[in-house]
Amino acid sequence: MLLQGKKIVLGISGSIAAYKAPELVRQLVKKGAEVQVILTEGGQQFVTPLALATVSRREVMLSMTDNSQWHNHVALGLWADLFIIAPCSANLLGKMANGLCDNMLLATYLSARCETAIAPAMDLDMWQHPAVQHNISRLKANGNYIIDPETGELASGLTGQGRMAAPENIVSWAERYFYQQRPPLQTALVTAGPTYEPIDPVRFIGNHSTGKMGIALAEALADAGYSVRLVLGPSSCSTRHPGIETIPVTDAASMYEACHRYFPQAEIAILAAAVADFTPVSVAEQKIKKGTDETMQLHLAQTRDILASLGKIKTGTQKLVGFALETNDALDNARAKLERKQADYIVLNTLQDAGAGFGHDTNKVTILSRQGTVTELPLQSKKDIARAIVNHILIS
Repeated sequence: MLLQGKKIVLGISGSIAAYKAPELVRQLVKKGAEVQVILTEGGQQFVTPLALATVSRREVMLSMTDNSQWHNHVALGLWADLFIIAPCSANLLGKMANGLCDNMLLATYLSARCETAIAPAMDLDMWQHPAVQHNISRLKANGNYIIDPETGELASGLTGQGRMAAPENIVSWAERYFYQQRPPLQTALVTAGPTYEPIDPVRFIGNHSTGKMGIALAEALADAGYSVRLVLGPSSCSTRHPGIETIPVTDAASMYEACHRYFPQAEIAILAAAVADFTPVSVAEQKIKKGTDETMQLHLAQTRDILASLGKIKTGTQKLVGFALETNDALDNARAKLERKQADYIVLNTLQDAGAGFGHDTNKVTILSRQGTVTELPLQSKKDIARAIVNHILIS
């Protein structure tokens, strides 16, 4: 996890958005971060130190004049891996931009050796005021990151930009920040979802794949330290993992081209997409109208086999993993596919297993290796199955 063990100082100023701070702390802690809260006097009007201490599991820093806390701004500035100020009011923005220091939060900000991310929160007209924008520009020039406020209903009743970024979006920003600090990673390629083979401008041949399994595999690889390219067919599912670059495609031909573009740079490739085996020979330029005939014939041609084509160009240092969805003679068909496609592993699942296959949040699979091993994984969530598959492949 990207935030595991990271030391984060969270500064909270006097804004109504401070009511969101306990949820922000909770999410950071859930991701494995150590969070030390600094709460200004104004912030205490909107959220209590007790609530923040409860979710952070640490005493909240409040005052420079407290004999037990006054010197902590120096220690915290050395301790932190990242300083987040959320919410940051217009008043606090102005003080930070001009180097003022009249509370514990500002003293820690001026002492911090780590990077600072600022999540402003204020009303629409305040956010747009030239003085505030001048202060934002000055803070950026000083090397601070700005997590832009979001657009929505504001405390004043107006609607516009000014509300503090949602806690989950601030957490995602922090994950991206720490991801970018990591050294260069090994790369992986994952395919997911269905393909849609066009018949005319509004119709296609497709399947019931959701892409959930492939996305879970991409996230498991990214969590394991890989920089992942996810070639994703048409799907309502997506990922926000900062270690994943999503390449959207539509049909088998575009998925084939994307895989061949990125496979040479990948140390591991997992092809979990449900790619169409056939595609219409010709695509009508206009919507096909219903005629007097009660039947319609489609002429289909085989699509290019992505797994087999990558198996032919795979180097000895690359691992290639395919998926097989079978309805009968599952093991025999999977073994044959493993050899025929020159893959290193085949992950087999079957529609005969309850809770497995398309559309479910769970899966049950069997992993076949080129060395002849057969490993069965019990029914579990697709996220857990993905982690088990990745762990199996990486250590074998």
